[in-house]
Amino acid sequence: MLVSGMASDPELQSRGRLVRSLGALREMLPGSFVEHRRKCGKPNCRCVSGKPEDMHAQTLLSVLFEGKPRTFHIPADLVEEVRSKVELHKRFQQAEEAICGINLRRLLERKQNQARREKG
Repeated sequence: MLVSGMASDPELQSRGRLVRSLGALREMLPGSFVEHRRKCGKPNCRCVSGKPEDMHAQTLLSVLFEGKPRTFHIPADLVEEVRSKVELHKRFQQAEEAICGINLRRLLERKQNQARREKG
């Protein structure tokens, strides 16, 4: 297809924008980012009260790893980095769905056009 034809095709433009928006895919992480509060078990700790504001925050990455569901503790200094990498993976999945939808519509359109040409 000619470059000028691509410029006038809104689906191709949309697909190109999606691909460019993905950024550094090599940095993405699969799974879900989970934050919850828990008691530490020390008898004199503030968390013994059970009040949510007194509980200890814990951040986990929940992921299917080597075919099994696993959770990995995320240290506080890595929380924002991991959160953004998980978000990048979610953006990738959304873009993948949109790109595949565009490609499928284009294939079906080509197939339909080809069938019309063969008939008439």
